[in-house]
Amino acid sequence: MLNTYFRVIVGTMVLLSVVLTVYVHPNWMWLTVFIGVNLIQSAFTKWCLLETILQKLGIKNTGGSCSISSKKN
Repeated sequence: MLNTYFRVIVGTMVLLSVVLTVYVHPNWMWLTVFIGVNLIQSAFTKWCLLETILQKLGIKNTGGSCSISSKKN
């Protein structure tokens, strides 16, 4: 479930930043850059602030369709 919330939030933020870039001001593109850098950073460090926030809000990591830990041997 955590992966679902994470993907929805990140996808929404990317789309929102693109809309703001087109209709408000080009500097909103930096929000997209920030999101991308955070995704790359989390791939190397295995830590993501959004994931920590979602867990503190009570979202359980039950494993998703792409999660290795959800597969049973």
